[in-house]
Amino acid sequence: MNTLEQLRAGALRGTQRLTLREGLRELPAEVYTLADTLEVLDLSGNELEDLPADLARLHRLKVIFCSNNRFTRLPEALGRCEALEMVGFKANRIDDVPAAALPPRLRWLILTDNRVATLPDALGRRPLQKVALAGNRLTALPASLAACETLELLRISANRLDGLPDWLLTLPRLTWLAHGGNPFSMAHEASALASAALPRVPWSRLAVQALLGEGASGHIYRAVTADGGAVALKVFKGEVTSDGLPSTELAACLQAGSHPQLIPAIGRLSGHPAGADGLLMPLVGPEFRALAEPPSLASCTRDVYDAALRLTPTAALSMATGLADALAHLHERGLSHGDLYAHNTLHDGHGQARLGDFGAASFLASVPPQQAARLQALDVRALGCLLEELAGCCDVQAPGLQAMRAVAQDCLQPQVDRRPRAGDVAQRLRGAAMG
Repeated sequence: MNTLEQLRAGALRGTQRLTLREGLRELPAEVYTLADTLEVLDLSGNELEDLPADLARLHRLKVIFCSNNRFTRLPEALGRCEALEMVGFKANRIDDVPAAALPPRLRWLILTDNRVATLPDALGRRPLQKVALAGNRLTALPASLAACETLELLRISANRLDGLPDWLLTLPRLTWLAHGGNPFSMAHEASALASAALPRVPWSRLAVQALLGEGASGHIYRAVTADGGAVALKVFKGEVTSDGLPSTELAACLQAGSHPQLIPAIGRLSGHPAGADGLLMPLVGPEFRALAEPPSLASCTRDVYDAALRLTPTAALSMATGLADALAHLHERGLSHGDLYAHNTLHDGHGQARLGDFGAASFLASVPPQQAARLQALDVRALGCLLEELAGCCDVQAPGLQAMRAVAQDCLQPQVDRRPRAGDVAQRLRGAAMG
């Protein structure tokens, strides 16, 4: 994080990234002294209501974050920034998105947790890859998005949609979709919550210990039960996240059931002092770690792997087969995952994997049968991406890897209805592993 004092003293000259948290009500004029180098500008957590009309003087600006400010309208100054590719205005009060505010190179738009009811048709005429719109007031999507063949990730959860348009699920590159918490899906989510057979575990009967991690939807702690058993406890935040509503994730976790490659829920929290929901899960061993990091500003939709991660073909095939089987299990349980990614996968380096994070999951019964089949096909495309990445982590070539790459290409088929089902993918990968 930077300071105004540093900026005004000229200490930041030549910087490519500037982050200011100073209770700002306007953009400091000194920012323009960085015009020849500044590419990422983060003004989140201030008191801004608008941006200056001459923002385009920052002619190298590629990324701007203005989350948690006071904007009610997406500033039209953004649309004049020729190099701008990513626009993030999460958790403002935006109810107006003018077409003129959309930069010509826009590929990543974040408007999560605002008040947007309509979007301009111009949105579909941008080279979009990633769009986050959860927690707004949308009743429809712009029809122009039907021509947006570059779109890969879309978050439209917790809006006011009465259904999904058929064209959406035929987009050739759409891979990660979250749509829970809308009127057409909430009955199924509520039913899953009401019918869950998991035992209730009172907060008072748990000794909460170390924080193990934090995601968009909640905190995960190590906890000890009254009988002395150690568990993982996820306490949901109870607010709109980039994926949608925590209640949707909770319902999906309860619906998912048991599978060797999933981290199961073994109890449901009750009596939290702040009324929060929570789940108890088995502790995953310390040998398990995230397969990759989430996408970066540069990679946009693709995970970032440690260059040092190397897998044997046997381990890669074992992991791929298990994850495909877990996905088939979820589909049979009436769920689409919506966020099948390496960063949501834990692995031990020897072929064992655990898929988690149901924040973007949705209930297949909430849509017509043809749409349900296509939602599963989106998950299969995500699986294809993962298969490609796993193969890329192997230095030694083997016939099984060649077969896995062939399966991946079938999963990535641009014609959605021609992709294989997850169960068929798992079967083909088993055959590849057996040689």
